[in-house]
Amino acid sequence: MLLSDPQIILAVLFAFLGLIFLIITVVGIKKRKLFAPATSFVTALLMLSLSALFGTISIAIQGYHALTREELAATVKVEPTGEQKFNARFLMPDGSVEIFSLAGDQLYVDAHILKWKPLANIFGLHTSYELDRVAGRYASLNDETTKVHTVYSLSRDKPLNMFNLRQRFAMLNPLLDAEYGSATFINSNSAEEFRVMVSTTGLLIRKADKEPGR
Repeated sequence: MLLSDPQIILAVLFAFLGLIFLIITVVGIKKRKLFAPATSFVTALLMLSLSALFGTISIAIQGYHALTREELAATVKVEPTGEQKFNARFLMPDGSVEIFSLAGDQLYVDAHILKWKPLANIFGLHTSYELDRVAGRYASLNDETTKVHTVYSLSRDKPLNMFNLRQRFAMLNPLLDAEYGSATFINSNSAEEFRVMVSTTGLLIRKADKEPGR
């Protein structure tokens, strides 16, 4: 639910406080006081700014998943369909399924990872990730530069993306410790099932019959 999002709760709280201080400002002006209305107005602007900040963060991290340990990002079934061609069937943790027709010798997957600073942890923001793209990758550099490329998006469309906002606005530096991309790939020349795992250090792929951590 939307109201279970800590950032939305904080956005609503600061908006409510901002409204209260705006009312105090209006009352002070009507009573012809000078210092009190000015202080209340500045406080109201601060509260509303914080409300806008947390509201923006909430929207920008939609689609990202909290990450506290090594986690399963997707289960992928690879099936060759021809020379340097294969299908990749992605089963996501939420049960959704996507199938991609790819060209190349290897399955390539990358992701965006956001690592928040302790200050942001206080407000319920922790390391999070979002799978970004899947593509076919050629083992030969010559094939990579001359043959057809296939790439598809794994991320959700959103009006704002925190990964992009962090790169554009320095004001987010106190909250975000790092934002980085991580990628992994594996051979696709035989029918196999793989687990795409993600940890705070990045992505990795394991065969499905191999236990995590081994």
